[in-house]
Amino acid sequence: MTPQAVPLSGITDYLDGYLQVREVPDEAAALNGLQVQNAGTIGRIVAAVDASQATIDGLRRNDKHSTPRSSPLLIVHHGLFWDGNRPVTGRRYRRLRALLEQDAALYSAHIPLDVHAEVGNNPVLARSLGLSELSHFGNHKGLQLGIAGTTPDAITTREELASSLATTLGLTVSDIKLIPGGPKRIRRVGVITGGAGSAILQARDAGCDTFITGEGAAHTYFDAMEGGINVLYAGHYATETVGVKALAAHLSAHFNLPWEFHDHPTGM
Repeated sequence: MTPQAVPLSGITDYLDGYLQVREVPDEAAALNGLQVQNAGTIGRIVAAVDASQATIDGLRRNDKHSTPRSSPLLIVHHGLFWDGNRPVTGRRYRRLRALLEQDAALYSAHIPLDVHAEVGNNPVLARSLGLSELSHFGNHKGLQLGIAGTTPDAITTREELASSLATTLGLTVSDIKLIPGGPKRIRRVGVITGGAGSAILQARDAGCDTFITGEGAAHTYFDAMEGGINVLYAGHYATETVGVKALAAHLSAHFNLPWEFHDHPTGM
């Protein structure tokens, strides 16, 4: 079936309900939901982690579906307004201008995309690693953000987990930073993507011997070593690529629209 342009309002109404963007607690600056509208119809879905200038400019350079009706919906995890309520000047002006010039709409989902059972960063990464017997843990604004699971038979050590994590995220093993605070042989792993180094002890208290996240502060080395838990830092950016990809694929199937992922790694 040939893809047809879809009303923006139909997609955003669906996303608001599917992701529960009004119900899931988050930082005020996240501004989950539609952040920039367009003229009204969408011909393709583009997923990216950040609403950066490179991402927005890449909408034009990487348009594989260029037609008069191919206005994109850019779906991101980190939106435009993390620096707060500021004038539309400087880089904010440049980003907005580039979106408007391309008739591109922008939709952002932060914590709602981390926790969603089907397309969320944490559940998707946990399932991709083969973890089973999944359960929730942790506390973020009253929400259990983390996913814990039992390792598959093929993963018995923290080094094997690091290798599997690198493969899953398209990294090299040297990209994974291991803090070996727990046992070499592992069984129960907690996952919170992004910058969740502060949740190390929450994972330990939930019965995990190993914790996967993107990054953490320097003192988290001692949290892990003295807390008796292994920690794998795989990068804030890399760990949060999985959710936007899963969400875009879901929307593509639901609305019969082409989708693509635009990769702009930060190295962090």
